[in-house]
Amino acid sequence: MSEAVDDDTPTTAEVAAPSGDLRDLVFDTLGREICGNAIAAGATFTTESVESRFDVSRPVVREALRGLEALGLITPKRRVGMTVQPLTAWNVYDLQVIRWRLAGASRVAQLRSLTELRSAIEPAAARMAAIRTPLTQASELVGLAGRLWQAGREGDAEGFLRLDTQFHALVLEISGNEMFAKLHHLVDEVLTGRTHYGLMPRYPAPEALQLHVDVATAIQSGNAEKAAGAMLAIMQRTMAEMSSIWDQNIAGPGGELPHLDTGAILGFS
Repeated sequence: MSEAVDDDTPTTAEVAAPSGDLRDLVFDTLGREICGNAIAAGATFTTESVESRFDVSRPVVREALRGLEALGLITPKRRVGMTVQPLTAWNVYDLQVIRWRLAGASRVAQLRSLTELRSAIEPAAARMAAIRTPLTQASELVGLAGRLWQAGREGDAEGFLRLDTQFHALVLEISGNEMFAKLHHLVDEVLTGRTHYGLMPRYPAPEALQLHVDVATAIQSGNAEKAAGAMLAIMQRTMAEMSSIWDQNIAGPGGELPHLDTGAILGFS
């Protein structure tokens, strides 16, 4: 499928919308389809097929494909076009890839992977925070835990989400490890994903709320083992709650997307 002749003439769609918007449309649509398994690993497609599907010019398509290639989702192959890469090649820590996976059929697998990552990192962060944190920051964490408890008991889902993200981000920050601190964006995504995709109970269990208080007070008192143990218990409860809610809502709004025929999407081989 030759691509030797470049036609950079603006299309009808490009006359009606800025090229940046069209680039984002192509980039986001293909990214979602690849990360959602609607386009399988190993599938191939050409620049021309994307041009035809979206009614955009080749420069717009090439810019979008470069973005997908940078994320490891596709790779060019001479005289073939673009080949969709397997999950093992993706930049799975990139927030865009995480959001695409959360939006599609891989939602639960992505949430599970993120929760397993949190289970490895956050108890260690809590342990270090108990050893290193100044009293002022530890007191701030205790105050957050109290407000988190109130939001949970009142069924304030958005307020609970905001406070929960702040709580866990602060634990990572006060661990004193700058690399742990930078992982707060990943924690934000899993907490937001659980709430927005219906994988979070409206009223968190009292035991879960108490565990946040236990983490905060253990850090404040300098009890490293108790802080780590309470944080690990939060992670274990999170996984159990997510699995239970998913089983109950497998066919609901937060469930998997219907199967899509990849051949019908882009004329892939």
